[in-house]
Amino acid sequence: MGRIVNTNSTGTERQRLRRTVAEALHRLMAKRDLDDEARDLAALIVLVLREIDAGIERSAAAWEKRDYYVKADRLRQDWEWVPRAADRMANLIRGGDWARLPVALAAIAPRFADIQVARLTRSPRTWKGAHRKLLDG
Repeated sequence: MGRIVNTNSTGTERQRLRRTVAEALHRLMAKRDLDDEARDLAALIVLVLREIDAGIERSAAAWEKRDYYVKADRLRQDWEWVPRAADRMANLIRGGDWARLPVALAAIAPRFADIQVARLTRSPRTWKGAHRKLLDG
């Protein structure tokens, strides 16, 4: 019997989500006007940041189960910016303060600079309706 490999680890999922944010940032930077797609892309970033935050806590809890408390704490520290960034952007979007959103996006962009976006792989279905979902949720 072969070794079982978990292909859906929280680290793998986190990298997939980071790629999604990087692509959304790339698409937003290319936009000239604030349209429905731009609103959906901005909301998608908020929703994905929240998913990343939940995954960080799952990863840290797994490390703590193995008594790797220092590693769990370091992971939390490295990613402590995520919930603040998500909340800041969500407040701007809900308040309709679209003029200040580029500043919030510029603040998080360096966190995703290590991801090369040579080819866009995310489908528009990924962000379609994200703005409504954020406002409803």
